[in-house]
Amino acid sequence: MPSSTRKNIQTQSSKEFTGITLKEPAKYAGGFIGVKVALQHTFKEMGVIKSLQTLSHMNQKTGFDCPGCAWPDPENRSNLGEYCENGAKALAEEATSKVVDNAFFSNYSVQEISRWSDYKIGKSGRLVAPMILKSYSNHYEECTWEEAFRVIADHLHALDNPDQAIFYTSGRSSNEAAFLYGLFARAFGTNNMPDCSNMCHESSGIGLSETLGIGKGSVKLEDFDKA
Repeated sequence: MPSSTRKNIQTQSSKEFTGITLKEPAKYAGGFIGVKVALQHTFKEMGVIKSLQTLSHMNQKTGFDCPGCAWPDPENRSNLGEYCENGAKALAEEATSKVVDNAFFSNYSVQEISRWSDYKIGKSGRLVAPMILKSYSNHYEECTWEEAFRVIADHLHALDNPDQAIFYTSGRSSNEAAFLYGLFARAFGTNNMPDCSNMCHESSGIGLSETLGIGKGSVKLEDFDKA
């Protein structure tokens, strides 16, 4: 068995601003301009055909919910698009044709990637298979789902008690997946289930509470009627 390799990881991502330019503020951001920017972004990430096909199913009754926010489900929905510009951008980020696979991780070590900005990492592409970082390697490598579940099971069984485990769930997961994940954690014997509210938004919640008096968005759906 190869010996473990020391990994010189940078714990804080780079603060480098990638591709940001300062321009004159736009007079408005909605209407045709919003549609144009949204389509440009999705076309760049997914291509024209895939973009139009995927966007046509977002927030539709026979489709899927937007990954960007918790927009309510109106009874009558527009076939032209029941989403906003940011929703289209969020979808493009999730469904981009760029992928990070074995070839990508063979070129870039974990040390190098740890020094990138979050933006650069996100724009590299999406994972399409389970990846594992062996103790003797500085590069992630693809593994099978069976191996991934076996590694997870071995770690869970090695704990002294279930409360030593933490089951993090992302806001990007579906309600059905989150429900099953919660059942699994409780069947395992713990309720340690932090979610994106207190993992990703703790700092923004504190900042909003100190400035606005409320730790979440202050806008209501009715506000659009008065805007």
